[in-house]
Formats: sequence, C-alpha cells, structure tokens
Amino acid sequence: VQPTDESASHFQILDCDHSFTLDTQKLQKMYLKLQRSLHPDNFSQKTEEEQGFSEQQSALLNRAYRTLLKPLSRGLYMLELEGMPIEEGTISGGDPSLLMELMELNEAVEEADTAEAADRIGQDTKVKLMELTAQIDAALRKGEYKAAKALLIQMKYFANVEEKVKERLSKLM
Repeated sequence: VQPTDESASHFQILDCDHSFTLDTQKLQKMYLKLQRSLHPDNFSQKTEEEQGFSEQQSALLNRAYRTLLKPLSRGLYMLELEGMPIEEGTISGGDPSLLMELMELNEAVEEADTAEAADRIGQDTKVKLMELTAQIDAALRKGEYKAAKALLIQMKYFANVEEKVKERLSKLM
C-alpha cells in the first residue's frame, strides 16, 4: 500500500468518467471492489506505516464515493475542480420568483397535515430535481460553469425542500 495521491480527483480514485451523469451502479461496484482490497483489516499483519497508508486510502475512497454518489455533491465537486466553489449560504442571485417559489414550498411542507399532501410536494420536488439534473448536465458538458453554478444553487435549495418533506412525512406517519 502506497501513500495517498492528493492530486488524484475523486473520479480518478474510483476509475470512472469525469461526468455529471454517472452510472451509480458501476460506481458502487468499483467502490466495493476497491474498499475490499484497501480495507485496513487486510493489513493488520503489515507494518504500522502500511496500516496507516491503508487507513488513509480507505478514508479517501469513502470521501470520493460519498461525493460522487449524489448529483448535488458531484456537481458541487465538479465546480470546485474548475475553481468555482459555491460558498455556504450563497443566495441564488436573488431571483425573486425562485425565492418566492421556495418560500411557498417550505410553507406548504410545514402546513402539510397528511402524508398524501407531503408526498405530493415531495413528488413535485423530485420532478424539479430531475429537470435541474438534466440542465446541469447540459451546462457542464458545454463548459458553461457559471450557468451550472446557478443551477446547482437551485438544486441545493430544492434538495433542502426534499429533506424537509422527508422529515414531515416521518412526523405524519
């Protein structure tokens, strides 16, 4: 086992295409294969240095997998690689119609008094997230990173709504 290569991207670590639309099943298979070979338990009889390298490699592999698994974190990571990270708390350029839509969605989630009502909001949010995913993919493929950044900020907000729907559903059931 060698020291970690800090210059390797998560895509390189998991030997997958540098693309927003990944085959997540293929990604998972590669992750499991690498995790089996790098797991620290496999190196318990090796030197302390090799055990340390194994732990570092395993931790890096876990971080790469978690990042690439979901579209939002994958897109944010891709922007980061292009030198365009999205800082925490970024507001989407103050688009009033988007902010109004999000405010109304959040209120609707809070006011949902049945699982069916919350689920409907959740389904609508999933559709919006799928649309954003397609738009982000197109922007990244064209190298339109500013557009992708604006869309990822929107995705971040809608993913937040999706989480609130899940929380609401757990309270209603």
